[in-house]
Amino acid sequence: MRLTSVAVALGLAAASISTSIQAQRPDDQIDPRSTALMKQAEAARTAGNLDGAIDLLETALAVDPRNRGAFVVLARVSEARGLPGKAIRLYREALLLEPNDVDALSGQGEAMVAKGAVERAKQNLARVRTLCKGQCPQATALASRIAKGPPPIATAQVGVNTTTSKD
Repeated sequence: MRLTSVAVALGLAAASISTSIQAQRPDDQIDPRSTALMKQAEAARTAGNLDGAIDLLETALAVDPRNRGAFVVLARVSEARGLPGKAIRLYREALLLEPNDVDALSGQGEAMVAKGAVERAKQNLARVRTLCKGQCPQATALASRIAKGPPPIATAQVGVNTTTSKD
């Protein structure tokens, strides 16, 4: 009696594991609907429709959250909106899916420079150069961005009284 219940439990466990393994797709097979939405979003981004691009990209990621390209394009849209911190986070999401993505590494490095993290951007540049094994446009673009340095910080002086009065 005891062996029967153990055998049934093991049989159910084996059946559920085998069906879940069969249902999974390899990481390199992105849902075609997600890819099509990403291409539409890229076209919207280049046309200047950033809000439409964000909507399409978020939909593409809802269809298939493993779409690394959608994370990269969404990060570029964030950079275009002046949000380098958000772009860094989105590039990190892409790098979690594929740590050797040269586009994501160089984009993240450029966003880091915009945020002021030049030393971390240099680490990304070294990694990009290692992955490229020669000259590649991503390494050249990141190196020139690092050479330019972070953008100047605009500060506003409000209500500063420069005159002194003697009583």
